[in-house]
Amino acid sequence: MFKDLFQKKKYAVVPSERVSAERPKREIPEGLMNKCPKCGTIQFSKELEKNQKVCSSCGHHFRLSAHERIAMTIDEGTFSEIDADLVSQDPLNFPGYAGKLEQQKASSGLKDAIVTGEGEIGGFRVVIGVMSFDFFTGSMGSVVGEKVTRAIERAAEKQLPLLLFSTSGGARMQESILSLMQMAKTSAALARFQDQGGLFISVFTDPTLGGVSASFASLGDYNLAEPGAIVGFAGRIVIEQTIRQKLPDNFQTAEFNLKHGQLDKVVHRKDMKSFLTKLLDMHSAKGDPADVS
Repeated sequence: MFKDLFQKKKYAVVPSERVSAERPKREIPEGLMNKCPKCGTIQFSKELEKNQKVCSSCGHHFRLSAHERIAMTIDEGTFSEIDADLVSQDPLNFPGYAGKLEQQKASSGLKDAIVTGEGEIGGFRVVIGVMSFDFFTGSMGSVVGEKVTRAIERAAEKQLPLLLFSTSGGARMQESILSLMQMAKTSAALARFQDQGGLFISVFTDPTLGGVSASFASLGDYNLAEPGAIVGFAGRIVIEQTIRQKLPDNFQTAEFNLKHGQLDKVVHRKDMKSFLTKLLDMHSAKGDPADVS
């Protein structure tokens, strides 16, 4: 009896393949969670969207698509897109460019790196343009320059305020000089618009670099930015390698630019629409200046 009690029991070893087959792994649906690139906090995508894609732990502003930005900014049901039929061509027969354009259209759901249209913000009618980093890193080619110019001219014709949200990696090298020409083209259109007394509000989002930051994006009557947005011309690494100096940790951030007089205000995403409404109200025909501090 006691011998049976202390007798070693034999256990069967089950192959791992069999265990896996009998107990299938639980698959986490793609897109269910998001990891903050700044603090590393993992959050449910739905909760992040409820918070306007701002990290609840550190306040990092995630990038938005053009249509997400429009939905957050324009009064519901008032947006109408313009020049939606404009698409980039391959004027220089740049190797592989035509194929990449098609890939970008498929992956982003956009025809190019900007969406323009008319809508209302707090009841005030505006012409708006929103760039998207999802399409060719928001690079400015002929179509982006043309749509920005047409938006400026539309605002002038209808005597409406102009609002542009910028995000860009710079000029689109596949279009070479045709891309660089858009800097002068958009800037000249803005000069005519502002000479007529038009109001232009420019909002920098992360990142805004190169030819976009060096042209229309920096010419606003008000230059605003979201917290932490990188704003500049050349990238940080290029500058450090050129001047052979270590740059400040917060170099080119919206806060750094504000401190050095390059911006008028840094506005949190949750406050952006209300702040824009105040600016529009202040410049409206009502004649009662609002407090925009």
